[in-house]
Amino acid sequence: MKKLCLLLALLLVVGGALPGMAQDMMEYPSDLTECEVDLTGETVNIFHFGDLSGPYAFITQPIISAMTDAIRYWNSHGGICGAELGQIYEDTGGSREAAQSAYDRFTSHYPDELDLLLLYSSDDGELLREQLAEDEIVSLIAAGSIESLYGEDGQTPGWLFASNPLYINQFGFFCQFVAASPETFPDPVIGFVTWPNAFGRAGTEPAAREYCASLGVNVLEEPQFFLPTDTDILTQVQNAIDGGANIIYSNSLATGPALIAGTLVDLGLEEDIKLAGVNWVMDTTVGLLGQRVLKPNGLPAVDGMFGSMPFRWWTELSHPAVQFVYQQFTLNERGITEQNIAYLVSWGVIDSIIEATIRTMNRMGSLDAVTGADMRETVESMDYAVLGGLMHHRFEEGMRDATMNRIAVLKYANATMTGPATGPGDAMLVDGPSGKMFVPLVVPLTDFMEVPQLRGR
Repeated sequence: MKKLCLLLALLLVVGGALPGMAQDMMEYPSDLTECEVDLTGETVNIFHFGDLSGPYAFITQPIISAMTDAIRYWNSHGGICGAELGQIYEDTGGSREAAQSAYDRFTSHYPDELDLLLLYSSDDGELLREQLAEDEIVSLIAAGSIESLYGEDGQTPGWLFASNPLYINQFGFFCQFVAASPETFPDPVIGFVTWPNAFGRAGTEPAAREYCASLGVNVLEEPQFFLPTDTDILTQVQNAIDGGANIIYSNSLATGPALIAGTLVDLGLEEDIKLAGVNWVMDTTVGLLGQRVLKPNGLPAVDGMFGSMPFRWWTELSHPAVQFVYQQFTLNERGITEQNIAYLVSWGVIDSIIEATIRTMNRMGSLDAVTGADMRETVESMDYAVLGGLMHHRFEEGMRDATMNRIAVLKYANATMTGPATGPGDAMLVDGPSGKMFVPLVVPLTDFMEVPQLRGR
């Protein structure tokens, strides 16, 4: 298995190798604010909780690996202004009751220390939105819903800040891509086949349909929902197709996109119906799980799926941020299932936490003087290239989510590692635990561009 993991990690370097990897350690890519406070002898904890064993586990488990590796790195490099970095976290298994219980424990046990909290899911963000405001705790989240970030009216910035664009804005951005690509998407009609939670429903709002229609992209009014535990969604997929959809869009992750893609193959419609989704469909987990069903051309069912990519990806090794995270990933001997969005973005989250902490401490004069309100003032004024450009945070003027995005496509590496495979005959295959495995790639198709702002429409 170790040989497989190393092979897969190396194969993600399409057409090149990491410069100087074996000889030189990469420098940390961010230009962090210089410390004006000495915290030697103190500890700065990162607090986080969420689903690590339930429906989101495929995606979220590498968060712990990334946190552990980043904390080890920083503590071996002097910590934060001399303070040791640590983490306190819990697994809530996808349960709202467990999330509330974890929040209650955190706020009661660490009332003077808990100024910033990392959350994993939109559901937890919606659950805790008002409590975070009442307790004056800043929360970072990869991608939140409109309600969690902006309230029921969609206009009230709260205490949660998302590193990805809102899902409704990602969907609008995809509609822009579809409208600009008539050769790929002639007479486009999009049908949602998605999960029924806050994450899954995002983008199904009337404002999204109206915006897409203004671009000449029709969206079916009725979404088709399935549970993360479902194994047969033939009815949902067929309903979308019977409604006229020639593109299926999904706010699901891991098993979800793979299940939809496999169903299209079972129906013999894998060439007629395009598949797309939010940024979480462009993930290693989907690329691996999608190999359970193969297309008639011999490639995995999810080959050719479109999705958002609001950050740099593992294959973009010309960028210092990706080079650095890739090196840390390799040095810590992490496996291919951990080489996903969560591991990559978690390094960026820690960089953001460190930068916000330093700025706030410098302004307040000491760590003990920092409050959640002080931290919020810092974060909401940040215009910051995370890890030197892995992604960008700009939370000025009431923004609580990212504004830049790209469209990408999920493919598989060819045998020469010079690009995507066109079939199993020219694909890179490696030995896996249950047989031969294809090597997933995520290929950006557009540059970073501003997403449309649809929450207020």
